[in-house]
Amino acid sequence: MGKTSEEYSLLYDFYGELLSGRQREVFEFYHEENLSLSEIADNLGVSRQAVHITLGKANQALGTYDEKLGLIGKHKASEKAQNEALAKLGAILKNKELMAGLDAETTKDLNRIKKLVKGLEV
Repeated sequence: MGKTSEEYSLLYDFYGELLSGRQREVFEFYHEENLSLSEIADNLGVSRQAVHITLGKANQALGTYDEKLGLIGKHKASEKAQNEALAKLGAILKNKELMAGLDAETTKDLNRIKKLVKGLEV
């Protein structure tokens, strides 16, 4: 089964710069501007078949890049770990009994850690 437009857009976010200029142009027209193959062909002054082939090669290349580099999987794993860390830190900070037993510096450190984790780009 093929990928959805959303999945291709995510692949493009990670690997789009690795495509040729024409592949990027066709990809953006099709997936981001929702133009038909015929509309893209008219805009570029090429055949509908040429657009179809270019789009297919771009989509295939994006999938190949992710198979080899796996950045999307790593991104999702980092995002999951970040969310879990934030949830655990949030639970600790909301536990009044636990927090009452900590000194002020430790409380500040926990809040700093939460801000750091929240600010990580994933």
